[in-house]
Amino acid sequence: MKQRLTVLFTLLVISVLVYSCTKSAYSTTNKTYKKQAKEFSKLLRKYPLNDSAGLAYAEQFVGTTNLSMRRPNYVIIHHTAQNSCEQTLRTFTLPRTQVSAHYVICEDGTVYHMLNDLLRAHHAGVSKWGNATDINSSSIGIELDNNGYEYFTEPQLRSLTELLGRLKRAFSIPAANFIGHGDIAPTRKNDPNWRFPWQQFAEQGFGMWWGDTTGASVPATFDHLSAIRIVGFDLKDTTAAIVGFKRHWLQDTTKISLTDAQKKVLYMLSRKFQ
Repeated sequence: MKQRLTVLFTLLVISVLVYSCTKSAYSTTNKTYKKQAKEFSKLLRKYPLNDSAGLAYAEQFVGTTNLSMRRPNYVIIHHTAQNSCEQTLRTFTLPRTQVSAHYVICEDGTVYHMLNDLLRAHHAGVSKWGNATDINSSSIGIELDNNGYEYFTEPQLRSLTELLGRLKRAFSIPAANFIGHGDIAPTRKNDPNWRFPWQQFAEQGFGMWWGDTTGASVPATFDHLSAIRIVGFDLKDTTAAIVGFKRHWLQDTTKISLTDAQKKVLYMLSRKFQ
């Protein structure tokens, strides 16, 4: 009887330890998150917020009754460029990295929510799309567990589809505003890599596609660089912008000039953004 009780006690201790380890895997970083959120809430309760806009003369604060939370208007899709979900989660929970995302989707389809949708993640970096330059302040960042050299898994894409649908409904995000990191930062990023099925997602309302070019003709006055700018690309580096367009809409990673057929695709696409 004594030996049996010893065995049961040992099993109980092991169970508690296993449960504790599982439960507290990210307890430290979760505690830091809650602390930062609490500090943000304190900041929102302050009024007037002294010199918040550099307006020393704004001495009077009159609290309006009409307000709401700022909402994201873009979704930026990334690949992690790392070798596992665990590696990415660790990267995003180390203060020294200063990088983060709202969601991480693993190869098996598991979704990790890492930041409230209404808060600003550090995922876009120096980037531009159209006239928007602070993409972090207006977007949701989604990281797909992929080292950049592999195809995306079906469970992963199914989870992404479900997540994008929820975000689109929740925030009324336009179809054109589902884009990739390589679109907004083409000089330094290529994610999600050319294997990402943009057409499949565009057909579901998450992104734009160029459609059928059969019978289409390109006007003699067509300027391919102006068309790339209309789509949203920054023309600071025209070669990078062209490569970004080809990677997203043609799954072409070459740096050669656009062919006539590719210009036709660009023409059709740019008309959808006008």
